[in-house]
Amino acid sequence: MDLHELAEERSLAYHGRVAALLRAQPDRLATARERVAGWLATGSVHAIYASAWRDLLDGPLAALCALLENRDERARALRQVTPFAGFLPPRERWAIWRETRARVAG
Repeated sequence: MDLHELAEERSLAYHGRVAALLRAQPDRLATARERVAGWLATGSVHAIYASAWRDLLDGPLAALCALLENRDERARALRQVTPFAGFLPPRERWAIWRETRARVAG
């Protein structure tokens, strides 16, 4: 099993569920916006990533959700510095981990 592939697939699955949650509860964007504002204020995340997330969070929800579910290089890079860490409950995160590991392992 390629651990790099497993991590990417797990990130895609996680962010896919985040996208579904945001479509149902767009008010949850406030939490991610606060996190990104903190990044920008403290410089704890490189400005390129923090600014990109700020722009996505301030734009159309459809564009944000599309990025969360996209496999391209930009989406992959942004998901590695995500304002959605801890967005899903622990049991759901572990379920995603188990499901993804089983799928990737074949």
